[in-house]
Amino acid sequence: MSSAIESVMQENRVFPPSAETIKSATISGMAAYEALCKEADQDYPGFWARLAREHVSWKQAFTQSLDESNAPFFKWFADGKLNVSYNCLDRNVSAGLGDKVAIIFEADDGKVTKVTYRELLVRTTKFANALKATGIKKGDRVIVYMPMSVEGIVAMQACARIGAIHSVVFGGFSAKSLQERIMDAGAVAVITADEQCRGGKSLPLKPAVDEGIALGGCESIHSVIVYQRTGGACNMVAGRDKWWHEITANQSDTCEPEWVEAEHPLFILYTSGSTGKPKGVQHSSGGYLLHAILTMKWTFDIKPSDVFWCAPPISVGLPATPTSPTVRWPAAPPRSFSKAYRPIRMPAASGKPSRITRSPFFTPRRRRYAR
Repeated sequence: MSSAIESVMQENRVFPPSAETIKSATISGMAAYEALCKEADQDYPGFWARLAREHVSWKQAFTQSLDESNAPFFKWFADGKLNVSYNCLDRNVSAGLGDKVAIIFEADDGKVTKVTYRELLVRTTKFANALKATGIKKGDRVIVYMPMSVEGIVAMQACARIGAIHSVVFGGFSAKSLQERIMDAGAVAVITADEQCRGGKSLPLKPAVDEGIALGGCESIHSVIVYQRTGGACNMVAGRDKWWHEITANQSDTCEPEWVEAEHPLFILYTSGSTGKPKGVQHSSGGYLLHAILTMKWTFDIKPSDVFWCAPPISVGLPATPTSPTVRWPAAPPRSFSKAYRPIRMPAASGKPSRITRSPFFTPRRRRYAR
């Protein structure tokens, strides 16, 4: 019997898109794709400089796209200044898209909430001002331990707006997992909720924060901000814990963005830790923003009239959909995806391949959107 490992995962079939699909695509066929590759091959730094100038709004324009002077620690657009929240929200409002829906959120109980770019901007600026009033500033690390909710997105946008570095911890992780990430990041604050709703049940979040901090090593934490998701009882530590609705109630709905360097950290994303100590990956503001925009434009081929379905938890990163509404909701059986999909007619989706392929509405045509 042979001891060689035989691969059964090889797939060599090619499914060419229709002429109609090619014609409407942002990258319209192989000729357009090869032209992009040729441009990049001929002038790699110039290629990315062009894209950064075309797709990102800069407060201070960069003069050099790639700095290789301290290789392998490369820097992109290093002397340029920008703000990610401004690029996600203000830019769309200024372009006349303020009343366009930015987020369609379906809660665990099926309730659907639609939030426009203007509404999301107001909620973000009010919470950003609240964070500043709490003593959080540029460069501070903030843990976001939230349920799937519009407020989770607001928290990430608000951190980006003031130059704070957020790190989202999945709401299903334990108190110990939370403590490890607080310690590693040197976080000064945790943004959480009283409870989260999953599968018709209310599950505690705030108690896990209290337990994680009590494990020790979290002396850097000076604030815990709690969003009242369900109204469930939770302990509030005097002087440290603050209710979201109370600290935002009297805040101004305008907040000047903190203009940061392109290499300024935007967020830290940790591995699950299932095979050892969690490892944090730091994403920079300019590079991540450009990557997110081009992923939507090139990979998902998003058009302004499209709706983008996003099933993963908010722990996968900061939403930066340029001009199309994003649908988000908590973990749910695949059949609920079908219920949400049919009336909205979403042309693009992002999620775990296993979850997408188990969905009743899944077809090979849509397989290319699975991520």
